[in-house]
Amino acid sequence: MFKTLIYAMDGSESEAALPTVRELADRFMSRIVIVHVREMVAGRAHLPYRADERRIEERLHEIVEQLRAEGVDASLEMHSVVGGRAARIISEVAERQNADLIVVATRGHSPVLGVLTGSVTQRLLHSAPCPVLAVPARAASAAKAEPIAA
Repeated sequence: MFKTLIYAMDGSESEAALPTVRELADRFMSRIVIVHVREMVAGRAHLPYRADERRIEERLHEIVEQLRAEGVDASLEMHSVVGGRAARIISEVAERQNADLIVVATRGHSPVLGVLTGSVTQRLLHSAPCPVLAVPARAASAAKAEPIAA
């Protein structure tokens, strides 16, 4: 059912959906494509929006290596954009990879705050070429406490 999963990650908060992605991959023998979009600040140097970008990228590589060591077909795609087009990039990757599902973690913002801040998840819900599974941070925290059933 889910041959290819896109796991959109932008940092440690989005890692909360990892148990869900892993369970889906185990259950359906899916491959996982982790997608990270570096948002850059416009200017002469085009600097990363987040100061901890290097640490985030190192962690993403660790996750891919861990998944591969556990027998999961996993890969990482990193893209850089200026001007907040992360949802569009994720949608384009999902289309190119012929993805069956995009998985993202929510940050727990209220719906109003999400609209005001331009949530990537909300944009994905409107632009994705396949279904989007938004894993609430609080649900993902509860799932961490329980072992993943294969």
